[in-house]
Amino acid sequence: MNPRIKRLYWQLTALLLAAHFAGWAMAMPLTLMLNALQTLHFLARHRVLRHFDVQVRASYLALLLAGHLPGLWPIHWVQFVGVNAKLVADYCPLARLLVLLPWNRHVPLTLGLLRWLLLSPPAPGPITERVPG
Repeated sequence: MNPRIKRLYWQLTALLLAAHFAGWAMAMPLTLMLNALQTLHFLARHRVLRHFDVQVRASYLALLLAGHLPGLWPIHWVQFVGVNAKLVADYCPLARLLVLLPWNRHVPLTLGLLRWLLLSPPAPGPITERVPG
């Protein structure tokens, strides 16, 4: 997958979330549509839900939807911070948390792994390929 296309999806998401917080009524429906399109695009490309890129996008979309439930609107702020961390520092908190799921790791779940996932600096390449162990 072209890295520029991946980045463009996240840049548009960040801009639409910013527009949502600024009060533009159409921003959140467009954010949902964009992220549904992104998830379907990656699913069509990789052909399996278990592919890590698909999991990240499907989880992000699910969190966008969950943020519409009563009292869960702060999720959108967390997503806004996370997508901007991805764009600015190449640090994706969601991807790092998804690595903790049993089907995404090949090492035991330990406090050391959790510490490494949350505190290790960003680096090129997928986080799944950099997990120590």
